[in-house]
Amino acid sequence: MLAFDPRDPNLVLAGLEEGKLSPVEALEVLKHSAEPGQARPVGAQRAEELSSASAWRLKEALAELDSLIGLGKVKALVREIVAYVRIQQIRAARQLTCEPLVLHMIFSGNPGTGKTTCARLFGKIFREMGVLEKGHLVERERADLVGEYIGHTAQKTREQVKKALGGILFIDEAYSLARGGEKDFGKEAIDTLVKAMEDFRDKFIVILAGYRDEMATFINTNPGIRSRFPIHIEFPDYTTDELLRIADLMLKKRDYRLDLAARARLEFILSRRAGPGNQHSGNARLVRNIIERAIRRQALRLVEKQNLSREELMLIRREDITEDF
Repeated sequence: MLAFDPRDPNLVLAGLEEGKLSPVEALEVLKHSAEPGQARPVGAQRAEELSSASAWRLKEALAELDSLIGLGKVKALVREIVAYVRIQQIRAARQLTCEPLVLHMIFSGNPGTGKTTCARLFGKIFREMGVLEKGHLVERERADLVGEYIGHTAQKTREQVKKALGGILFIDEAYSLARGGEKDFGKEAIDTLVKAMEDFRDKFIVILAGYRDEMATFINTNPGIRSRFPIHIEFPDYTTDELLRIADLMLKKRDYRLDLAARARLEFILSRRAGPGNQHSGNARLVRNIIERAIRRQALRLVEKQNLSREELMLIRREDITEDF
């Protein structure tokens, strides 16, 4: 952290607005910006207002994380990471030795388990903590990084890194970058990405995501990857009960609801096709597909009826629920 004279709050305010100070660091410095009994300088008041606004948005982002169904271990680890970042920032403000904030991550789990949603929330959280300038999420996959001829891959990868600066570069099915062997251009993408992580240290965060087993193999065959991605988060499959709660939430947001027979039918389908042990089940994606199809089938069932009641328009019946997409 740069040294800011606490006797000049305007410098602190400038540092906060320019991103040279995080809200946490600014508050720590401003604690010493006035003697007891003295009025708070205008710069100090403005800096505290900005810090308070960031603190409120951070609290809102964490509340959004907590509102997600399931993911208990993931939420606990996120809180641990947030606490770690906060304490390192406070230590920096107190002129204490700090651990480097290396926040590149590995997300492993089946599709529909919340990996992208959590990555997007990480962007919001780290932006409000002053770790990232923008906090936006850039979602990419192998085709966005790997070119068709020598030199093309490095160019494409650098372009995606440039778009992600200030935010998070989220690479789904990252293990596919290493599938082609030594002569495959995927290795060039990995090498370019690792170099960019060094060149733009503290400027962006990389999250590699994919299936649990494939990601484990990918990490084990790339020792350099393991050392550069110190945070590993496993996203478990949802239980049938959690998937039913997700379905209820999706329907509530759209002003629909299930009748008892429809709910029983949905539970039967989910117990067979989803939950722990059913690899590649789709999890929340499967629920979304079933719900969206049910809404279309309900529309087809009602479209010729006259004088539809509010209850009829909201109710999803058993015949609307199908697993044939």
